[in-house]
Amino acid sequence: MKTTIPEGYKSTLGIYDTQKAISLLKRIFADKLAGSLNLYRVSAPLFVEEKSGLNDDLNGVERAVAFDIAGTDSIGQVVHSLAKWKRLALKRYDFYSGKGIYTDMNAIRRDEDMDNLHSVYVDQWDWEKVIEEEDRNLDYLRKTAEAIVGALCDTQETMLSLYPQLEPFGKLNRDLAFISAQELEDMYPNLSPKQREDAFTKEHKTVFIAGIGGNLKSGKPHDGRAPDYDDWDLNGDILFWFEPLGCAMEISSMGIRVSPQSLDRQLKLSGCDDRRELMYHKMLLSGELPLTIGGGIGQSRLTMLLLNKVHIGEVQASIWDEETITTCAKAGVMLL
Repeated sequence: MKTTIPEGYKSTLGIYDTQKAISLLKRIFADKLAGSLNLYRVSAPLFVEEKSGLNDDLNGVERAVAFDIAGTDSIGQVVHSLAKWKRLALKRYDFYSGKGIYTDMNAIRRDEDMDNLHSVYVDQWDWEKVIEEEDRNLDYLRKTAEAIVGALCDTQETMLSLYPQLEPFGKLNRDLAFISAQELEDMYPNLSPKQREDAFTKEHKTVFIAGIGGNLKSGKPHDGRAPDYDDWDLNGDILFWFEPLGCAMEISSMGIRVSPQSLDRQLKLSGCDDRRELMYHKMLLSGELPLTIGGGIGQSRLTMLLLNKVHIGEVQASIWDEETITTCAKAGVMLL
């Protein structure tokens, strides 16, 4: 757990204006995202049944919050994300190609290492869209990422017209630098994955790193990804350079989802063949689910980025360790 507050930092907006701006920003971005990707808002679950296989396993080591449900033999799990639930929903709702859904997702990640950008409480826009077989390529992935960046930059412009005091912090770069995780490793072989992200994003400002989950030439992946939602060759992260903290800030993890063939391969590579017996995985392997692209966009991260906040606790309410509470109090930073 490591929280650092830049020397001399003072929030541009007071507590009341911050809360008002958060609400407005979220409404504006959700509308722009839905318009750019042809998405419809739907309601989504806070928890799923443990034995369904619908929960996101993240890196495979995080513990889900689980509880028994009175009057049933079911165990509920608070979601880590809705990566799998959305794809099943698109089948159930009979959506056609080119049309998708988005929802406000709230999750608990109890094993998250807390710092300026991480909390055990997760809030994001989870979205998913039906695609065709011919759309399963890097060009389609890139164009979708560019549309998300465009929606985000349009949102910033609207916010700056309403809160001109944020202008001195600068506008986001709309030009997306697209690079693969392998190219990044080749470019910075002596740096860690996080250091590579910082170095490349500092230079290019707005970045998409593609191909996350599978092993690189070094024998290690750029970052962990569960084997059963993203295709590791057709996924990636959107990052922006965040000057107040001097680091790359990941705003979105997204990707073209696994086909029956890539799921079969990735389950073998990751040693997760036992999942083949779960309801969701059986449907996917038998070709019963539509081909999709989807991802999550961090609401608190995006709000930090556009309102120039240096700690995620300034834009969301959660539970913090004593070190974080003390550090923020000394610096005059109010945690919600």
